[in-house]
Amino acid sequence: MILWLVDFLKEMGCNVPLAFYQYSTRMVLAAIFALVFTVLLGPWTIKKLGYLKTGSSVRVEDCPELAKIHEKKRNTPTMGGVLILTTLLFSMLLFMDLSNIFTKWFFFGAIFLGSLGGVDDYLKMKNKNSKGIASRFKFLFQLLFSAVFALYLFSSMPKQLDAKLVNKKPTTQILSKKLDVTTTTLYTTYFIPFKKAPFLKMGGVFMSLAFLITVCAVTGTSNAVNLSDGLDGLASGLLLPVVFVLALFAFLSNHLSIANYLNIVYIPGSGEIGVFLSALAGCVLGFLWFNGLPAEVFMGDTGSLALGGLIGMAAVMLRREILLILVGFVFVAEALSVILQVASFRLRKGKRIFRCAPLHHHFEMEGWPESKVVLRFWMVGFLFALISLASIKFQ
Repeated sequence: MILWLVDFLKEMGCNVPLAFYQYSTRMVLAAIFALVFTVLLGPWTIKKLGYLKTGSSVRVEDCPELAKIHEKKRNTPTMGGVLILTTLLFSMLLFMDLSNIFTKWFFFGAIFLGSLGGVDDYLKMKNKNSKGIASRFKFLFQLLFSAVFALYLFSSMPKQLDAKLVNKKPTTQILSKKLDVTTTTLYTTYFIPFKKAPFLKMGGVFMSLAFLITVCAVTGTSNAVNLSDGLDGLASGLLLPVVFVLALFAFLSNHLSIANYLNIVYIPGSGEIGVFLSALAGCVLGFLWFNGLPAEVFMGDTGSLALGGLIGMAAVMLRREILLILVGFVFVAEALSVILQVASFRLRKGKRIFRCAPLHHHFEMEGWPESKVVLRFWMVGFLFALISLASIKFQ
């Protein structure tokens, strides 16, 4: 919307700074606006959620010992993801290019996954004995969304990027000249941290594998963030370094000369991804104002399913699926702990690997105070974010 306003003012003869067209300017403005707006809107939202009786349903069936520890959280409002997504969508309307295909997909992803999580939270809220949407149906809807997204990437997205390159006329390559990968193969080419050249290219019969990787990246990240949302401020604090790293890659990948110099993938229009991620960072940081220990509100599935899926989408668009595993190491560890726990329970006749899963509950059972678990998980998350940043230069 800000771009439309700038164009309108220019047509009216007003002298408008060209800085508003720049991605860096809109990234900063989006982050500031999202942060301030979330903090200002937070108290009213929390009050409304309290009236709606959206108390957190503390589920500790697998770990009864945690019931007493988490009993105090039973009446803390949940569905705080409504606050995050409302601010995020408003920020996107204000600062993103609404004609950009990346923008459209982020809008669709936020609304679809946010609605899915919202219905799940609503069912739990209405019936404290309800587990919400059955896990298999929730997973099915996530897979459906991810599959539609992947199908679009492998069919229409390369044509969109080709058209933009033709209009700008800089080159017909999507990567630096040293890498020699065109738009038609962009979304079947994979990169790993600390390596200059593409790690893997897929084509022909292997296109189905590329499709599967995209589906797993979006669905897996959505569920990993959801599983990590179990302690005050944990998921929010872990999201921030991941979003920051991906935003930086989005900004660098948008500039052909910088991409050439750093030997990273050049993706025209990826600056819009940077604007989106900056707005997301502002929303999450503002939400952390209320979600930090002791939490006044939880994001619930409304927020965690949507934010995880959106980060997965951003990583796929930026060709950073493997980097996402590194920068989101804690999320990966949380998800793996649940997978291993379930597999062990089923295959070893009820024997468990961890005292409780996800991983953060295991450390609680080991006697770590909640504040220490959260702080140490944050520290590990920031460590892997720094390692991911180092991969930009050390390759």
